[in-house]
Amino acid sequence: MAKYTKGTVKDFPGFDARADAEVLRKAMKGLGTDEEPIVKILTSRSNKQRQEIAVEFKTLFGRDLVDDLKSELTGKFETLMVALMRPARLFDAHALKHAIKGAGTDEKVLTEILASRTPAEIRNIKQVYQEEYEADLEDHVTSDTSGFYQRMLVVLLQANRDPDGQVNEALVEKDAQELFRAGELKWGTDEEKFITILGTRSVTHLRKVFDKYMTISGFQIEETIDRETSGPLEKLLLAVVKSVRSVPAYLAESLFYAMKGAGTDDDTLIRIVVSRSEIDLLDIRQAFRRNFAKSLYHAIQKDTSGDYRKGLLLLCGGEDD
Repeated sequence: MAKYTKGTVKDFPGFDARADAEVLRKAMKGLGTDEEPIVKILTSRSNKQRQEIAVEFKTLFGRDLVDDLKSELTGKFETLMVALMRPARLFDAHALKHAIKGAGTDEKVLTEILASRTPAEIRNIKQVYQEEYEADLEDHVTSDTSGFYQRMLVVLLQANRDPDGQVNEALVEKDAQELFRAGELKWGTDEEKFITILGTRSVTHLRKVFDKYMTISGFQIEETIDRETSGPLEKLLLAVVKSVRSVPAYLAESLFYAMKGAGTDDDTLIRIVVSRSEIDLLDIRQAFRRNFAKSLYHAIQKDTSGDYRKGLLLLCGGEDD
């Protein structure tokens, strides 16, 4: 698995789980809650350290830290702090479970996670899902989706994308021609071709295919997908293409749209900021600045308020303006 070093949250130096547990208990004990130490501690400790704090908290006080946070905090701030406490290895599986649970499917979550995670990460998600929920992720996904959208998700769930290696130029040319024939040159669209090529070829190979496609057709592959497909399938294929080009840029764009216009998609904001805070949030910040002419910090500041805003800004970790 890629070793990421571009996160904004790292292990806190001089970490003392017991001292942190005592400060958190004091902040939540008695009447009223002191949010300041809660937000300060939880945003500046790594996920692994937060788990150690929870163990100490239970050891010292016989209380569950997450339960206490849930009963003492409210609203989006509560959601953010509870998300920070979720063990990192469970995070994506939990998000997928909740996207599939109950009436209606949150396709945005399925699309974002399955399009942007590496094959190794997807294998890990499937294993954790099985352990935690005693259910097969693929079964849950297929029972809740349909059509070509479902088929693309199933391809991604196989986590069998070719590993990056020598790129075969002849196959690059062939794939680009096949995509051109499956879309722009055809009356109707051969979705299956798009699914197979975009779902199984290596990242390096696909980047070359996209360049070759542009040369052959005069279009960016995104323009063709936009014209030739629609609905959830279109969103998923675009997410895969964008993630192949750059995962941080894709997630930066998701954050941008979560805060654009009236209202904020807080679920997306929390999910991406928390899940990527120790992975590539610095890269996401750079991509955001480059592509949207303002900093992520500034966008969050403008779009949120209160302790919730404070928490997100601390996780974001700096102004890029």
